[in-house]
Amino acid sequence: MADFEGGFSGGFTAAADPRSTLLCITDEGAPTMSNMLPIKVDDGRINNRILAKEAKKDYLARVESARRKIATTFYSPEIKRLFLRCFDSMQLNTHFVSVIARTRIPHEAIEQIEANLRDQVEAMTNEINRAIDGAEALFKGHGITTLAVYDARPLALEVRVISGLGRRYLEMISKVDQLMPILETLAIDDVISQRELDLQKALFKKMIKQVTNSARVFAGGLRRRMNAMDQKQEVAAIASDPPTDDQSDAVIAEAESNATDAARLENSQDAAVPV
Repeated sequence: MADFEGGFSGGFTAAADPRSTLLCITDEGAPTMSNMLPIKVDDGRINNRILAKEAKKDYLARVESARRKIATTFYSPEIKRLFLRCFDSMQLNTHFVSVIARTRIPHEAIEQIEANLRDQVEAMTNEINRAIDGAEALFKGHGITTLAVYDARPLALEVRVISGLGRRYLEMISKVDQLMPILETLAIDDVISQRELDLQKALFKKMIKQVTNSARVFAGGLRRRMNAMDQKQEVAAIASDPPTDDQSDAVIAEAESNATDAARLENSQDAAVPV
């Protein structure tokens, strides 16, 4: 696999946007005004298709925290999809950990989970930075001065950020989006193989999903812990003041309903973010 150690300082520029060009070919291979092959210009349909498929649920609709809106642009179709699948889901689960669970669970346990998630994001961001840094050495060594570009229009969004961890996660996703065309360029110029390209892209996309999945697992564990605390309180209350038969039936029915609702909520979040 190509060596990704080095330093990246932006020593190359993006190529001219191919959406504004026409490819003209003759029998001799020289471009002419005749025999033109037009390149279809993307009018936003690709982004609309991605948004229609991925942006189906507003995870933050019931979150009351203030939001900072950060203008963000994504270029890679793969990262556009991952952002829409993962970002707000991760924010919803970390909000549950940091705000809701903190009212019931000891602060030390919450802080340990927050530190774990921050360490994950920081370690992954450092690894992404090293990959971007290493690409410049490969670009310079092989005389590459321009980046490959996507025909699809960039996806420009105002991203709602509700926590410092969410901001760091957004920065991490943006760096992976920056890395994708760099890797594609190296593959086009035969600096890395197609297999190496696939492995590198899979590695960095997995990092994005791993943060979201970790937040979901932590939130699910705290939710079960809180439900267990509620059940213990109900048992203690019953032991101190035994109810009548009718009251017992009502307590059991309510406990079963609460357990069913909690399981349904956790399953819906599990299904929302594919592993």
